[in-house]
Amino acid sequence: MRSALAAPQLSLIRDSEIEAFLKEWSADVIAATGLAPNSINIILVNSDDINAFVAGGPNIFLYTGLLLRSESPEEVIGVIAHELGHIVGGHLSRSRAAMENASYETMLGTILGVGAAILSGHGEAITAVSGAAQNYALSKYLAHSRVQESSADQAALGYLEGAKIDAQGLVSFLKKLQDNELLPETQQSEYYRTHPITRNRISALTTRLAQSGVKPVQPNLHWKDQHNRMKAKLLGFLSPQQVSWTYDDHDNTIPAVMAYAVAAYQNSDEKKAVRKVEALVGLEPDNPYYHELAGQIYADFGRLTESRAAYAKAHKLRPKDGLIAIAYAHILIVNDQSGAPDLKEAIKLLRGAIASEPRSTRLYRLLATAYGKLKNDPLAKLYLAEEAYLKRNAPETGRLASLAIRGLAENSQEWHRAKDLIFYAEQHKAAKKR
Repeated sequence: MRSALAAPQLSLIRDSEIEAFLKEWSADVIAATGLAPNSINIILVNSDDINAFVAGGPNIFLYTGLLLRSESPEEVIGVIAHELGHIVGGHLSRSRAAMENASYETMLGTILGVGAAILSGHGEAITAVSGAAQNYALSKYLAHSRVQESSADQAALGYLEGAKIDAQGLVSFLKKLQDNELLPETQQSEYYRTHPITRNRISALTTRLAQSGVKPVQPNLHWKDQHNRMKAKLLGFLSPQQVSWTYDDHDNTIPAVMAYAVAAYQNSDEKKAVRKVEALVGLEPDNPYYHELAGQIYADFGRLTESRAAYAKAHKLRPKDGLIAIAYAHILIVNDQSGAPDLKEAIKLLRGAIASEPRSTRLYRLLATAYGKLKNDPLAKLYLAEEAYLKRNAPETGRLASLAIRGLAENSQEWHRAKDLIFYAEQHKAAKKR
């Protein structure tokens, strides 16, 4: 699991295992909307708040607080189905152009900035805010009408029924938040402030379900197991001090071993972290995510040879996973035992990961590092320009692309990409002058 800074107080979390779970759970619901399953991006926001929202196109942002407080995968799927209702209904198109093709970190910062601009009345003032102001800006930016909420609710029920997933998950999640109506606004869930919840909405959902005649669907036990693993992992990373209150230290189930491995890692207890993660790998030797976690733990304790072997195994078991490929490439670059061959292998891994991780600033930074070590300065500059482009830093994009193009073969693919980046920077500069 990696945390990517987006703006003060809020950050994004990338984790292959959790993202794979969410993708699996939501696949049938997305298909029921008529959209392609891979057209929706689900992004994790590191925050204790209970919240979820859509922004910048087909991007659903889920807060870790929501995931940790969910009691079943069906509740999470219900929230996703509701947010899909907003996407299909076109309820959140504001500032989409400003966020297209940006990194998710930049996108989150832009959302907060636009929210602040809306509050101030100055639409051109897209600047990040911090602390409590972030949540207030987000609340205003995402303020939905009750008509939109009702529309998204009803659409969600249709998607869930079409996917043959128990729609009671959405209802039970909303019921969790009913008590928020009785609290002062400052104590209310962020989800309540951005998604106004009323007894009427819950009543409408319950009535629709009763009238539909759809029989209750049996819980998916495989998903329930995944849900338990997800919550254990999040708890270990985000609240390691709570692990011993939640799991017995002698509990040898996968969620418990996972939680203790991660908590020990977070607490810098190398001996226990390594012992627990190796026990986790032993429980499921063919689980790529446990080799990936071992690789991360080994790396951060300076055990690079062991980390390299763990990431190699994870990549072998899941070769198309972009996040695993990026992490493995990072270790090859840092621990380039054979010099150029390792760096070239890292570049191959990173280029292969672009298809699944086109918004990863880390990927382009690593490509620049690998080419820099190979003394290929033009390509190093080009990939630094790509990183700046994803961060929406137009002046730096133009500067780096202009340096890169001088050493690139004319009419090559890289040369044309540098031209595109220069054009983007020039257009941005011209727009600011208007």
